[in-house]
This record gives sequence, C-alpha cells and structure tokens, in this order.
Amino acid sequence: MKLEYKINKSKHSVIFCRSNYKGTISKTINSINSDKNILFIYDRNIEKKIVREILSELKITGCNILKIECVSEKLNKNEKLLFKILDILLQNSFTKNSIIVSFGGGVLGDVSALASSLYLRGLNYFCIPTTMTSIVDSSIGGKTAINYKGITNSIGTYYHPKAVFILEKIIKTLPDREFTAGIAEIIKCGIIGENKILELLKNSKKKVIERETSVVFKLCYLTLKTKIKFFLNDIHEKNTRLSLNFGHTFAHAIEMAIEQKLKRDFIRHGEAVGIGMLCEVFYEKKRKEKIFCTIENLLKEYNLPTKIYLNKIPFSKNVLQDSIYKNIFLDKKRAGKNPRFISIGGLQKSRIKEIIDYDHLNETILKAMHE
Repeated sequence: MKLEYKINKSKHSVIFCRSNYKGTISKTINSINSDKNILFIYDRNIEKKIVREILSELKITGCNILKIECVSEKLNKNEKLLFKILDILLQNSFTKNSIIVSFGGGVLGDVSALASSLYLRGLNYFCIPTTMTSIVDSSIGGKTAINYKGITNSIGTYYHPKAVFILEKIIKTLPDREFTAGIAEIIKCGIIGENKILELLKNSKKKVIERETSVVFKLCYLTLKTKIKFFLNDIHEKNTRLSLNFGHTFAHAIEMAIEQKLKRDFIRHGEAVGIGMLCEVFYEKKRKEKIFCTIENLLKEYNLPTKIYLNKIPFSKNVLQDSIYKNIFLDKKRAGKNPRFISIGGLQKSRIKEIIDYDHLNETILKAMHE
C-alpha cells in the first residue's frame, strides 16, 4: 500500500511495509540520485533487533553509513542535537546528494528534517517514524523544528521527506501508551476532514486495540490522506492547512506549562491534543453539543485523558493555570495581539478564529483540570 503526492513537481510517498518488507527501503533509496553517503539517526530506545534489521536494509544500498544514536524525548528537541547532526555532516564532507534517514518519533524526525533542510540548503531526507503520533501526523507535511527558549517549535522550516516508511513491525511493538496517544491525532483528522475515520474508530475498536494490521493501516492511510488534502496547496499555513492545528493551541500550552516545571516528559503530545480539542470546543461554549460529546467519548473509548489530573503533578492548580494561560499567547499561529484556535462548526467544518474572551479562556483552562 502506498500514498503518493507531488510538491513543486517533486514526488513524495508514504509506503506501508508489512513484515516481509525486505528490499523496499533499499530500493526506494537507490531510486534517487545520491553520492552513496547515509547518516542514520535512530532512537536508542527502539528494540535493538529492529535497528539491526533497518541497518541491514540500508547496507543493501551499497552506501557508506554513519550512525547517530539519540534519545527521542521532548527535552532533546533542541539546538544541541541539531548542531550535533550538522557537525557530523560537515566533518564527514556530506554533500547535497547525501542522505539522512531518521528512525524515531516526532522529536527525532523534526530535528533530523530540520538538519536536512539546513545543511547546504537541503539534502535527501527519508523518515521511518516509530511512534503512532509521528506515523499519523509529524512524518509528513514538511514541518521541521526545534524548541528554543522554552517555546515549542519556535525555530523551523518546511522540508519534505522523499519517502516515509510505515512498518507493521513498529506498530505491533509499540507500548500501549505510545500507540493510543496517536489515536488523538487520528480523531482530529476525522473531526476536521474525513468521517470514515470516525466510523472506523467507532465500529472497529477491538481490531484497532488489537492492532490488526489491515485496520490500523487503513486508519493511517485515511488520516495521512486527509492531512495531505489540507497541506498540499497550503504548505506554509496561510489558509486551509491551519485546520490541522485543531486542539494544538491549548495542547502546546499544556505541554510547555507542565514540562517547563517538571523538566521531563510527562504528557504525550497526542494526549495533550485530545485535551486541547475539548478545550477549543468548550471555549466556543459548545460543551453540550454533539461535536464535544463525539470527541470526549472517543477519547474515553481509547483510554485517552480528557483532563489534566492534578494529583499527578507536584505544583498547584493556580500555578499551572497561569502558566498555560501565558503559553497560549506564545502560540506560533498568533498573527496579531490575540492567539488563534480552530473553530469547529460541525463535523468536517472548521475555520480559524481568535481568542478574544480572556475570562472565558481562563474558565476553559480551569475546566481542563481535575483535582
């Protein structure tokens, strides 16, 4: 199974790989004009056997392979990792025709893609995502970034992978929390763009939870196809692509607020997006409407949080509320004085609006917390 699309006449693809994928990755890499140098950047937490399998696949290409082992967590989404990658590229005389292959979650993918875009103004980039959120969201669309000065994705570019490889073996071996965290991004695409996604989530829950490959691949395919529809003619987020940020104004603020205090990963991005979607619908005073109930019920069905549980956080409700409020005003979608969010008028009906009622904003933040 494959998804293909073009950006500026350049071909890009998402390739779904069953367990017998041998030769697929190497053949795709060898289909481009390269100088036969690969920098392989991978997360040390991935099962070693699977890392060895990918390395064997890369060796089939006949390329010279250098490796960087990283820890793919939010605190490492920074300039240190970025310049570590750039230094290795420079020290080993990589060229514009060289290749970077990232094998990790969204953090590793974002930083690797940013390095790919910056080095000599762009070299060949391939992505093998290893979390559900990166599979269904960050692996495509071309957004690259690091977090800087405590602000999420404050430095970045738009740069698209030549190909993304989605591996059945990775989906099967994900920890339960990592798998379900990605469901929130799938729900998001169902709400803004494709009702078939919501139907599949509702009617095939057991098969999704058991990770039946045909069903999970279909969910991923529909989600990525929806994402492509939104970004293809709006790469730089001037119009339609902004709808893909549904839930993210509050989600990023929640993530930053908690992690600025704890200095460690606490909430998964997908988990924050789920809570963020409910916040954005609640802000529009639509808590009792069908759209709110649809999101809330699906999050509960897939064991995703619908609130921030304060008993798990070692600081006060007021401190957290104040920090989330301040971080909302740092959101990168803000074009003027007021932060912006995605307004949902109904299933598959979205538009961007400004947050102008600051009292209700505070009320919304408080509603997102559970004592």
